[in-house]
Amino acid sequence: MIEVMAPVSAPGRLTIDLGALADNWRMLAHRAAPGRCAAVIKANAYGTGVSEAAPALWAAGARVFFVAHFSEGIAARQALPGEAQIYALNGLEHMADPADYAKHRLAPVIGGEEELKRWSAFAARRDRISPCALHLDTGMNRLGFESLARLSAAMEMHGRTSGGDLLISHFVSSEIPGDPLNQAQIERFEAARAAFPGLPASLANSSGMFLDPSPIYDLGRPGYALYGGNPTPGAPNPMRAVVTLTVAIQQIRSIEMGMACGYNAQWTARRPTRLATLLIGYADGLPRGAGATDFKPGAEVAVAGRRCALVGRVSMDLAIVDITDVPKEAVKPGDPVEFFGPTIDLDDFASRSGTIGYHLLTSLGPRYQRAYLR
Repeated sequence: MIEVMAPVSAPGRLTIDLGALADNWRMLAHRAAPGRCAAVIKANAYGTGVSEAAPALWAAGARVFFVAHFSEGIAARQALPGEAQIYALNGLEHMADPADYAKHRLAPVIGGEEELKRWSAFAARRDRISPCALHLDTGMNRLGFESLARLSAAMEMHGRTSGGDLLISHFVSSEIPGDPLNQAQIERFEAARAAFPGLPASLANSSGMFLDPSPIYDLGRPGYALYGGNPTPGAPNPMRAVVTLTVAIQQIRSIEMGMACGYNAQWTARRPTRLATLLIGYADGLPRGAGATDFKPGAEVAVAGRRCALVGRVSMDLAIVDITDVPKEAVKPGDPVEFFGPTIDLDDFASRSGTIGYHLLTSLGPRYQRAYLR
């Protein structure tokens, strides 16, 4: 185990299992066969650290990677061998020069006529075709060519020098298998594949890879599932847990029935209660509403192996957990409390906190000690 980014005496610890990350990619790659399997490493590899996660994924066999921003592409390029293919999902950014993408061997995911025109003009000036992906919007209404007709017209005008080597789109609701939007998007994407039969195609994100039948085509594009998130909500998680968050207890106290805790006295004890104060808060990425109140339940954490409820509003730097049901001899100040990991499922904790696991992972702050298991 190698530890990096470790603040002195950090009370919170993020343990990132790179072996589990690699295993998750291998499982998804097997699922993608005979197509290939990429790895999405945007948002600092979903909070796990791109400088560690990207090489682990490369060693597992990943050769195609996706980031969001141009700046993330530079960080990924520094972490990966030169032959890795890196696509920037957010496209050819207005503030970036196409030459900068080429310098770092980054392929923008082109999502509109003006982007394609800029990229093709750059390729013509340098008399060298640089790769890019072509993004067709099939229902998200976020990025991408707005219709197949507009993509076809743009390619007819600029396609000769565009360097387009991949056709992609993005699911709106693939985590809901029965959503009719999925089939509608697949049909629109199929029409684009027929219009551009020479382009490899990529539609399936993490949940899309588990649809039946799965529209993986030539390249699966998982992100969240790589990091242990459940791509099949409502069903058992097929992925291994990658990230474990534990935080130390600072203080334990007893309060009487009827006493409240936390800002605005939102949670009231209904029995004589023991509370443990933990050195974590919303400044560390913990949702402010993760604690139970008198009007709603909250998230649960593991104390000495037992599930216990967070209570009261989460503060900037502190949270409170009800440890009444944990034997007194089993817990003391300084002991670690698991927020998510092998005992507390990431998606379960996120749901009970009023958010999603994606948000939790990508919000993890810099005050944690990060330990990488190899």
